[in-house]
Amino acid sequence: MANHKSALKAHRQSLKRRAVNRSNRSALRTALKQFEEKLDSGETESLEAAKGGLATLYKTIDQSLRKKALSRNAAARQKSRLTKKLNAALKPEA
Repeated sequence: MANHKSALKAHRQSLKRRAVNRSNRSALRTALKQFEEKLDSGETESLEAAKGGLATLYKTIDQSLRKKALSRNAAARQKSRLTKKLNAALKPEA
């Protein structure tokens, strides 16, 4: 355990940052799982909901990027993969 005042303060700050980062990552993961469930169900209304929810998911990813819970490349990679999955799910239908 730290002994100096500055080290104690730095430890407190790191615990706060850790809690914020965990909640941001958790919210992102939850949104991703919900999107995946909509795609996996294969129902037409679920796919349409997923299509409408893609913009919301992009917003969530961008917020995680701004809060530095994700790196820029990881965010771009996730967006690309999500779009590919959605397009693949909609393709057999069209």
